[in-house]
Amino acid sequence: MQALVIAAHGSHLNPDASDPTFAHADAVRETGAFDEVREAFWKEEPHFREVLRTLESDEVYVVPLFISEGYFTERVIPRELRLEGWDVDRWDSDGTSATHATLAAADVEQTVHYCGPVGTHDAMTDVIVERAERVTGDPDVGDGFGLAVVGHGTERNENSAKAIEYHTERIRDRGRFDEVRALFMDEEPEVDDVTDFFESDDVVVVPLFIADGYHTQEDIPEDMGLTEDYREGWDVPADVDGHRIWYAGAVGTEGLMADVLLERAADAGAELGDARERVRRRLDEGADIQRAGAGAGD
Repeated sequence: MQALVIAAHGSHLNPDASDPTFAHADAVRETGAFDEVREAFWKEEPHFREVLRTLESDEVYVVPLFISEGYFTERVIPRELRLEGWDVDRWDSDGTSATHATLAAADVEQTVHYCGPVGTHDAMTDVIVERAERVTGDPDVGDGFGLAVVGHGTERNENSAKAIEYHTERIRDRGRFDEVRALFMDEEPEVDDVTDFFESDDVVVVPLFIADGYHTQEDIPEDMGLTEDYREGWDVPADVDGHRIWYAGAVGTEGLMADVLLERAADAGAELGDARERVRRRLDEGADIQRAGAGAGD
């Protein structure tokens, strides 16, 4: 038997923060690829510390629903899962290339395949582009458009910016959009000045966050000038300094994120059958992803 554990942050303050996690877990569960699918959180129940003990499967694939390699993926989750012999060097990563490490967990008879975060997987590039298509309603969006990939950024963890820059470069190399830029909330170049970095009249802004919340629904819209008060909402597109800003909201709410979770598990050896095809077919058929679009937190 094989199980998938989706490890996410959650929130004590906002009960909707975990909605994308549950939505993506449901999408994976419907494929039947895993005998068991569990959600686990740092700030909510079920907690990282207990989740392995709720499973009957002897092979467990743990995929962190986080954007970057860093404190939570390198220290908190392995510690709380009691992964024996864990060391970040097992990922052999440069900050964006973590794959997986196979370990045992204390007190349980399971093999745990601990995967890198979804945010650094190559498949995330497609999710960002999908987000741009969804907000514009144009499956061919690109010509005449600029694209801003927005991250939090922090001087405390250089890997926070690496993930943003990695996907920005991959999208730029495709040559689909006229301009592609990486922007940040807490470091230069800042998203506040988004119109200074683009010549294109139309700019799609996609925040590389797991869920919509304080940063994506309050800070960024106000900082970009989409609205003076987030509570009054904003237009999509919104006219800002002679540009049309198409603000997409958190990339992690995109239904295609379930495919990235499956990719991570497959890279670690999970047997998926046609699960990826079933997830994509579900999206193509217009499955309800509103639950993934709700929520708060990052």
